[in-house]
Amino acid sequence: MSNSWSYDYFGSKNTESKHTGSRRAESRYSTANCSDPKYAVTKIGEHLNSPKHLLFSSNDFDEVKSMVGRVMQPHQLTILGNNQKLDAKMHYIPLGDISMSRLRYGASVEITPGELDAFFLIQMPLAGCAGIESGSQYLDSTPNLASILSPNQHTTMRWNADNDQFMVRISRSLLERTLIGQLGHPLDQPLVFELGFEWQRCLAWRCLMPYILECTTQVPDILQHKLITNQIEQLVSVTLLSTHQHNYSETPTDRRRSIRPRHVRRVQEYLQAHAHESITVEQLAQVAGVSLRSLYSGFKEFLNISPMQYLRDLRMEHVRTELLAGEATSVTGVALRWGFAHMGRFSAEYKARYGETPRESLKRG
Repeated sequence: MSNSWSYDYFGSKNTESKHTGSRRAESRYSTANCSDPKYAVTKIGEHLNSPKHLLFSSNDFDEVKSMVGRVMQPHQLTILGNNQKLDAKMHYIPLGDISMSRLRYGASVEITPGELDAFFLIQMPLAGCAGIESGSQYLDSTPNLASILSPNQHTTMRWNADNDQFMVRISRSLLERTLIGQLGHPLDQPLVFELGFEWQRCLAWRCLMPYILECTTQVPDILQHKLITNQIEQLVSVTLLSTHQHNYSETPTDRRRSIRPRHVRRVQEYLQAHAHESITVEQLAQVAGVSLRSLYSGFKEFLNISPMQYLRDLRMEHVRTELLAGEATSVTGVALRWGFAHMGRFSAEYKARYGETPRESLKRG
């Protein structure tokens, strides 16, 4: 598989384009075009209007509520006005720990998801407007002002009939894991973003959105390429954390963390991609290309943790994500799948980390 598309985003010249003529070059994604906000909105609309990404089109209330609930989470939905009927349509693209979708209801509705808990949601109206109340914050969201919903904030929304939303769902574990990596220490309170996000004025985010959608077109089976999706997940999470205000924005990062050596970064990336596999510390030393002693000292100095504890923490986050996703039927099954064989020790560690038992998380999922 060619990875030529990965160079286009960063502005490097692609040798293939030199030989295929200007017409093909114009059809490929270009960062020069995304400097125009209208271009980004147009490209997003085009990609998320394709029949191959259509999840449903329906005017049946129960079907619409159920289908949206599967992609997001179960929620309360109310049609506002006696004479209104749904004319709903949703396009959906899953990309590992993130997903991209486009949703309209075709009627004025009130949506009450409560606390999202397991994910962050960026809602960018392509048309129309919506009133968003999340925690203590409120805004009238328009095409110029998106909203970012944080997991631990109780949320209620009113979408106007003309509201057409482009949405990016990012798992809580991915964003928190990325932030911890930037800070160099665990979080002492939940991550909360400022609700309003002027995404069309944020060049990095505005360019990134159509680029990722272009990737899904050029690599239709992108979910089969785990390393690619891992890089996309990191790119999205780092871009959001770096460009939009949140409650850790003013926290100084650990300088050592920003200059951690290549062998530590290499092992971190490997563990994130292979956390579901059986892994030994000797295997990690081979991946790093250093001795066991150097591997341990590198992790201790720059992350203040051992490589295997880092892996255990990753697996614990995956367990929590599955339990809260609403699809698991057994705590034991999920724990064993992620390598936790001693259930008593696992439950105690889980409760100490998240403030609730695994069974309580399962019931809330």
